[in-house]
Amino acid sequence: MNLARALYSVAMWGAQPLLRRKLRRRALAEPGYALAVPERFGRYAPPMDSLLCHSTTGPLGHFVWVHAVSLGETRAAAILLAELRRQLPGMRLLLTHGTATGRAEGEKLLHPGDVQVWQPWDTPGAVRRFLRKFRPAIGVLMETEVWPNMVAACRDAGIPLVLANGRLNDRSLRKAQRVAPLALPAFGGLATAWAQTEDDARRLRALGTLVGGVFGNLKFDVVPDAAQLARGRAWRAGAGRPVVLLASSREGEEALWLDVLKQKRPVVHASYASDAIESVAFQRQAAGAIQWLIVPRHPQRFDEVHQLIASAGFTVSRRSSWSAEAPTQADVWLGDSLGEMAQYYGLAHVAMLGGSFAPLGGQNLIEAAACGCPVVMGPHTFNFAEAAELACSAGAAQRVADMTAGVAAAQALASDATAQAAACERATAFAAAHRGAALATARAIADMLNRRAGGAPAPHAAL
Repeated sequence: MNLARALYSVAMWGAQPLLRRKLRRRALAEPGYALAVPERFGRYAPPMDSLLCHSTTGPLGHFVWVHAVSLGETRAAAILLAELRRQLPGMRLLLTHGTATGRAEGEKLLHPGDVQVWQPWDTPGAVRRFLRKFRPAIGVLMETEVWPNMVAACRDAGIPLVLANGRLNDRSLRKAQRVAPLALPAFGGLATAWAQTEDDARRLRALGTLVGGVFGNLKFDVVPDAAQLARGRAWRAGAGRPVVLLASSREGEEALWLDVLKQKRPVVHASYASDAIESVAFQRQAAGAIQWLIVPRHPQRFDEVHQLIASAGFTVSRRSSWSAEAPTQADVWLGDSLGEMAQYYGLAHVAMLGGSFAPLGGQNLIEAAACGCPVVMGPHTFNFAEAAELACSAGAAQRVADMTAGVAAAQALASDATAQAAACERATAFAAAHRGAALATARAIADMLNRRAGGAPAPHAAL
């Protein structure tokens, strides 16, 4: 252990009480953070032992460990796992997370015999206890999660640790280079990385990572839920006006968005007669012929965003209150559910990309494209830079300077049926053109497991 990692380990050990306090506070809004807290420190309940009777004679009898820290990484992992189970029949999954939303989504991916626990806090002791308990045959880190002690412990235990769907933006590279004595051994200790883009590969190599290939983005392989998509489109047909979605909005963006809307439409005052407020004609005039829909990125903010919208003078209808037939009439529809983005994209004529109108790096636009929903994005897309540029080049997305321009562009596209239909076709074609990362990654993992066992490369399942 070099001096940098020794100091880092002391800091991580000393931060454990702060982590426990943070988890208690987060659990007030998201009860999932109170679940199985000892797991975060490498302490596991005795019933866990009954799940660990796996073979020691070959890698296919061991856990394939996949770490997906949060919701976005878990959704990418779902795409990879579907293909991995085809390549490795009988595979047993060890799935870890860092956030409550990631763990809730990951629970849907488990098969009998699989295990789901929290990622261990990156102290030498917690990491050693985790690896001794589960003895994974391979570790697959999704996208960006590289922890110094975990990498070192896997290397010492002979467990190959790989980075799948790897991405690293310029900002993260600069941060890592500022702590090079810590970051270089961590990134250099990975068995390999499979990058999303050539630029990601270049930045990973700058940190000493062995890049085994550029496979593209797993999220292009997403297949939208057909039932959700159909329900959303049915609701859209019944809306009576164009629907514009602010998708995966982040803190600060809702206020910007509401400020623009207030400039474009009158605020409803209490002095108006209730029958006038509730009339369809009034609502459409006040809405500028657009039905607004917003889905916040983080579920713990659903109530906060509802209050922001109501305080701005707009009526709100929440997804949780809708009947099966149609949303309830209101100025703004609020998507307060998880796992229904295909439904929301099906409901929308155009989506504004959350995280891109404030300097937050943007959110994933690929699912929108796969659902045939064109995108309007702000200037800040550094977390998904190449996907954003490719989408713009393909005509599946357009970039604007700020929220005011974003609202105007989205309204214009949603209100032009011919242009909107053409943009939908371009979005669908764009998503289809970049598929294939899941198959390439799954085959690479299967081959690595078989080479570790001393066998020939895995026979690949037929497409």
